[in-house]
Amino acid sequence: MSLLWIPPTLGAASFQVARNSVQRRMLDAAGPWGATLVRFLFGLPFAALLAGAAWLQLGAAAPRAGPAFWIAAGAAALSQILATAAMLVSMRRSSFALGTLFQQSAIPLSALIGLALGEPLSAARWAGIGLVTAGVLALGWPGQGQVTERGGRRERRMGLALILGVIAGAGFAAASNAARQAALALLPDAPVRAALLTLLAVQSLQAAGLTLWLALTDRAALAALFRGWRASLAAGALGTCGSGLWFIAFALSPVGPVRALGVLEMPLAALAGRRLFAERFTPFHTVMMLVIAAGVGLAALG
Repeated sequence: MSLLWIPPTLGAASFQVARNSVQRRMLDAAGPWGATLVRFLFGLPFAALLAGAAWLQLGAAAPRAGPAFWIAAGAAALSQILATAAMLVSMRRSSFALGTLFQQSAIPLSALIGLALGEPLSAARWAGIGLVTAGVLALGWPGQGQVTERGGRRERRMGLALILGVIAGAGFAAASNAARQAALALLPDAPVRAALLTLLAVQSLQAAGLTLWLALTDRAALAALFRGWRASLAAGALGTCGSGLWFIAFALSPVGPVRALGVLEMPLAALAGRRLFAERFTPFHTVMMLVIAAGVGLAALG
């Protein structure tokens, strides 16, 4: 069993936490749709560089960008836009780390979508995915999702944040499987190169569609992105690096195990939330993260 997908997954999770923290900070100025667009629009030059490098390495292989590719790429683009916006609002209504946690509903949904697409998993991997999911549910259960902040403690209602997080997870699950299908349709024998070319196509669709939407409905959000161009470029670069590694991992493996291993972004998000947004967590969260880590090991190596 090839484990080549593990290093890009670990890298993608790290980049994702850094990108999410930048986007989270842009919410007040640019709103959820502007903060969603920034990773696509300002990441487009970086995606073009990665795709150009992949193209130069293709040799005799010819990409097959037929209808199957464009349908899958379009589905990935739209699903990821909706998922990102839902995740960012979930973070604003709960906390950075809990918003990251709630969208981990992508883990079982990714595996189920993959199963529907004809990609079964071993019993050990299903057990690992189940353990990860149980840990996430325990963390998100009403009464456990309590966050304390410097300057005073207060319990936050998690209802809407949890719903938005689940919506985000469903969107990311659909986008992940669609990105895998697009890459396999484009260059089935060159998965890494196919992933980077798919990334450019998906990100181009996202940047064009969402920029047009904001130009018609919320020009102030667009202006805010360009006024804060330094942060926008950082979000774009981090987003493209993370997405590129995710797409490579998806091209090399069924999506379920990749998403299960990617849950390691949660402890990184907890550290980032503590340092950047003054968030504190209870011992219960630490125990559940250890349970989730055990599930990750089964899902990755089972």
